[in-house]
Amino acid sequence: MIRFPGTVLSQEQADFIRDSGIRGVCLFRGNMTDAQQLTKLTTDLRAAMGSESLIGIDQEGGAVVRSLWVPAPPAAMGLGAANDTDLSRRTGAAVARAVKALGFNWNFAPVLDLNNNPDNPVIAERSFGADPYRASELALAWMEGSEAEGVACCVKHFPGHGDTSVDSHRDLPTVDKPLAELDRFEFAPFRAAAPHAPAVMTAHIVYPQIDPDNPATMSRPILHGILRTQWNYQGVIITDGMDMHAIAGHYGVGPAAVRALVAGADMVMALGTTETQNETLDAIAAAIDDGTLPIEDVQAKLARLSALARRYPCQAHEYTRDTADRAVMAEGWRRSLTALGDVQRPAAGSKVRLVARQDVVSDGVSEAGVPAAVVADSLRRLYPDVELVTFADADSFDWSALPQDGRFTFLASTSRLRYGAHPRANWKPDLHLALWNPYQALDIDAPALMTYGFARPALDAINAWLSGDIEATGRCPVPGF
Repeated sequence: MIRFPGTVLSQEQADFIRDSGIRGVCLFRGNMTDAQQLTKLTTDLRAAMGSESLIGIDQEGGAVVRSLWVPAPPAAMGLGAANDTDLSRRTGAAVARAVKALGFNWNFAPVLDLNNNPDNPVIAERSFGADPYRASELALAWMEGSEAEGVACCVKHFPGHGDTSVDSHRDLPTVDKPLAELDRFEFAPFRAAAPHAPAVMTAHIVYPQIDPDNPATMSRPILHGILRTQWNYQGVIITDGMDMHAIAGHYGVGPAAVRALVAGADMVMALGTTETQNETLDAIAAAIDDGTLPIEDVQAKLARLSALARRYPCQAHEYTRDTADRAVMAEGWRRSLTALGDVQRPAAGSKVRLVARQDVVSDGVSEAGVPAAVVADSLRRLYPDVELVTFADADSFDWSALPQDGRFTFLASTSRLRYGAHPRANWKPDLHLALWNPYQALDIDAPALMTYGFARPALDAINAWLSGDIEATGRCPVPGF
């Protein structure tokens, strides 16, 4: 599986796909502008790849979405806060209807990582929670909804990325837990999903108690030994992006691809450049030639991929459920809204102040956060006099310099980054709007509303609460709240 830049499939790219036997493409935000363009692109990709095309997308919900104009799904942790399997199932179905209409047949979701580490820099609200049993129920309900609409899911990141403080996009994490603890906690959702999930994505993480020498992506004891043999998993195993620093920076993309396939993966996600994709292709071809990858194993991998593509054919079509699906998503955002502490609404007509960071950033996995001006404009729908104050650096912003003028002061957190010592000690908003990472609500000594994401329906849910139309009934499904 590859990625490529741009919003159109050039003749050169199409020739590369045909000549190289590429059967999978993953599309990202940079490949998309609108429904018409994206539908044309997926149509052209099918023409280049053939009838067994696999066209993938990360449309998880919350901050990890690629198509931004379709109904915005709540994050997994938001659904965990709502704690309703029927809502989770309806959300998965609505996500699938939108991406299927655009020509996708494979969605790299839901996340089965159990997030019990407040310092996790990359999972957090992408997880359904920390309880293995309930998180599994909610995630599998989401997957059932997607399956019913004909879109293959891919649970991730096996065997668990939740208890790390390192982002595998940037370095190689380690989870050094005894096997019994892994089996009871991290493994539990994946074991529950194994009889049902069409595909599983590997984690670029070392688990020393199982295999001290290889990350899971390249570990035969983990992929073949646990997933295939112990759990009798029959679906497709795909690696996470092999361009991530945890792999490319430590092992090299070509050798790592071969090691992943030998370990038990069926498909390598080669998301680098054309140069690194060719390096990957050459390494795989050489491994087949010299017997490192036995041809009977290759044929079994190809058969599993063919079965996936035949079971979930991709064909763009008109999307007719936009209004109904937006209602499902709005319900999820409202029911996930979570209060921490003694939250108070400013009176109608109050003068308010909004403090938020100047820039909106992406961590490379998520989309960029909501601009401060957008949050301010949302609040102005209720409070005409909103003073916006922005900061460039949280660690140097002087909260005490704000005027003591009686304005009700909101802090809106619009990035995934946790706060450091300075804001933790000195910032005193009247109400903290934690619009992304819920753990930020623990950083600031103030009442908070947590939305688990920053899409427009999240801001609408906050306004509904501020207006007194709804209560914040969500319950954060991780320890510490």
